[in-house]
Amino acid sequence: MLRSFFIYLSKAAWAQKLVTSWGFAWRTASRFVAGTILEDAMRVVSELNARGINATLDHLGEHTNTREEAQQATDDIFATLDALGADSMARSNVSIKLTQIGLGLDESLCSQNLERILARAKKNKTFIRIDIEDTPYTDKTITLYYAMREKGYDNVGAAVQSYLYRAEADTRRMIQNATPIRLVKGAYNEPPDKAFPKKADVDANFDLLAKILIENSLAAQSKLSEDGRVPPIAAIASHDEKRIAFAKSYAEKVGLSKNGLEFQMLYGIRRDLQEMLAEEGHPVRVYVPFGTHWYPYLMRRLAERPANIWFFITNFFKG
Repeated sequence: MLRSFFIYLSKAAWAQKLVTSWGFAWRTASRFVAGTILEDAMRVVSELNARGINATLDHLGEHTNTREEAQQATDDIFATLDALGADSMARSNVSIKLTQIGLGLDESLCSQNLERILARAKKNKTFIRIDIEDTPYTDKTITLYYAMREKGYDNVGAAVQSYLYRAEADTRRMIQNATPIRLVKGAYNEPPDKAFPKKADVDANFDLLAKILIENSLAAQSKLSEDGRVPPIAAIASHDEKRIAFAKSYAEKVGLSKNGLEFQMLYGIRRDLQEMLAEEGHPVRVYVPFGTHWYPYLMRRLAERPANIWFFITNFFKG
């Protein structure tokens, strides 16, 4: 119930206007958001890289309302790609949401913007991860992903949410062309006809999908690129120690090298676990969000873990 409430708030304009007016809200958000400008995010990438951890940059934004907003979001992504640059030593790639660049407005507009982003990324020798959003956009997102692959863009990957019933079919389809997949549990409020309502079922499906990705990473001899930008086929994005332990154990069992499996986590969450995995020699990538559109992202982080809500409340009482 509490999770559903915070996900509702993430989309409520009245709540965004209210919460973003509270000074303590940014103090909470700054635990999970690297900053409001690109320079803040690049500094965080440098700090992560110094600790042996790779990054993926996300200029926050979603569900743009006009073509002009979609164009501005695309330009912001260009700036991020140019900051990484072809010759940069930054071990980072870029994550994007398609509703950010116009998917909810016009699929043709979104397709044009996506292709321009992938072309700029290729020029800058950078990989693009297309984030998966809630189910009204799942089919459209996957369709656009395939359209880009058919146009010759191989510097792009996708994501799969284990709480969706369709996740296994989507995974098996996308790995046929060696798609690098970020496996997540899912952070949206989906109806019971679309998603597993019980956590145990979500976890079981997550482990099944992890096995599929690990097996295919092994078969394709997929590995993290030397520059840290292109991930292997299998990317396990979780802070759940049981899910991480399962993936590590299964990868070892089938003989997948450590560079064939990447663990991904969110900025500001479980730094201890990030560093432990990196020290063990596992590739670790931290999702680094930044920008002024931090409100929806913050609400979803509060929805995920009660501890995050407590952190929000303590900042409230600090004034």
